[in-house]
Amino acid sequence: MERSIQQVAKLAGTTSRTLRHYDDIGLLPPSRIGHNGYRYYDESTLIRLQRVLLLRELGLGLPQIAQIIEVQTGEASALTTHLSLLRAEQQRLARQITAVQHTINSLQGKGKLMAEDMFDGFDHTVHQEEVEQRWGKDAYARSDSWWRGLGKDGQAQWKRQLQELNSDWMAAAKDPAISPDSPQAQDLAARHVQWLTSIPGTPAGSADGTKAYVLGLAEMYVADERFAVNYGGSEGASFVRDALKAHVTRMP
Repeated sequence: MERSIQQVAKLAGTTSRTLRHYDDIGLLPPSRIGHNGYRYYDESTLIRLQRVLLLRELGLGLPQIAQIIEVQTGEASALTTHLSLLRAEQQRLARQITAVQHTINSLQGKGKLMAEDMFDGFDHTVHQEEVEQRWGKDAYARSDSWWRGLGKDGQAQWKRQLQELNSDWMAAAKDPAISPDSPQAQDLAARHVQWLTSIPGTPAGSADGTKAYVLGLAEMYVADERFAVNYGGSEGASFVRDALKAHVTRMP
């Protein structure tokens, strides 16, 4: 069954203008264009639109979304990753709701205010410097028990590992003899991907998922100052991005 552009816009809560723009940039071509010039969308294009909108809600830009969709071609696998992220966000919001309701009950004299319960489900400041700052908001909700289970010593060791990785990236980026596709940079990229996939709850649950996850983060390292600062600024972040992209293209 095909639907017109107006019908699809209404169903998806977007606009015909947005859909036309997605077509113009090659992100969401219609299944066909009628003799009257109208765009029509079948089931496969609706699934693709759903993926685009889900990735937009994760804070990704259209160029990044196009790259991710190109790499992660399996619709069922891609949507499974999206579903796990949505469920994680649902769980995190449910915990926030419970925490706020607890505070309200305490203010109304229906219970004792417990500081330990007030911030359950909220982002933890210890991860503000991490490279998953946007993707990690959802990932952290699922990995919260893992992080707490590390204990203070384990958390300190994990942060030292991240600091060492970032320092090595900055040193490589400043060395004119090292290019993003050089063996030294590719060794760093392999370490980086291994570090990312070691964190429970990330979208790196499959080969395609890992590629899409790394590509999305690589672009964010450059686009977001909070990422770039981990690598000495935009030039260092660009070096990391290019090295990770080169690494991803070589992954099976």
